[in-house]
Amino acid sequence: TTAGAILGPFLDSYHSAFGVLQYDQPFSAQLWSTSSIPALTTTWWVPLLFGLAGFIIGWMYILLDVVFGEGGDSTPRGVTVPIILVGISFFTFQYWLSGILYAYGVDRSVIFAIMSLAAYVGYQGLDATRSGMVTSVATAVGGPLIEVGLITLLAGTNGGYHYSDAGETGFFPLWIIPVYFLGGPANGNLSRGTWNALGKLLPQEQQQPPQKKGCKSCKDTRVVPCPNCDGVGYYMTYGREVKCNCCKGRGLVICRTCFSWYDEDPADIESIREFMSRLPD
Repeated sequence: TTAGAILGPFLDSYHSAFGVLQYDQPFSAQLWSTSSIPALTTTWWVPLLFGLAGFIIGWMYILLDVVFGEGGDSTPRGVTVPIILVGISFFTFQYWLSGILYAYGVDRSVIFAIMSLAAYVGYQGLDATRSGMVTSVATAVGGPLIEVGLITLLAGTNGGYHYSDAGETGFFPLWIIPVYFLGGPANGNLSRGTWNALGKLLPQEQQQPPQKKGCKSCKDTRVVPCPNCDGVGYYMTYGREVKCNCCKGRGLVICRTCFSWYDEDPADIESIREFMSRLPD
């Protein structure tokens, strides 16, 4: 969220600087640039929107990784800090390139092809997961639709804006779609890396909840069928039914495997008798 709120307005400023879009009442800051082309040109809602987008994209990645059984290890190069920075830098480069191509009058269909190629290269090289594909497609569809709403609802207000080239849609050129798409891997790998780092900071016992003890031999019932009478409580001898002395006719004896599971002493006869006395007849 914070990264999106900070970086987003500067990415947006590329489009403002190159004339891709215009704000009705922009906010400008020179910073390290010149007064003629300020480093930051944006409006009040842009940091909020980019921050929200980063939050949603990040959590979509985390949750979908759980659903698909994926994660940083599923990507071609992992989610190390250098890879995360490469992803953000490549997304920044794509944003800048789209603006400069527009400024030089390149046909919108050519820009669309170049942006699509950049999105494909970025996705395959830095993500290539199902989680990333679902999230990036959702971003590529949802982002432009949100822009349609903003352009319509904010018209005539201090947050109003419009694209200089309304393009094929009447609101924006279609090449903006692959630009949105590449925002998925850039945000997603940052979220994966942050999530992994937070996991390492947790105490070991919080990272891996203790497994409940349980005996596989008796399914945690603490008793098994008596081996002397085959669990029936008696045996036949000379044609007569005789009560089993080992299980006292219960058909059950204490499970020996449980001693290791519950760290109990198998030589503690009194405890064994006390336990067996609590068993129903």
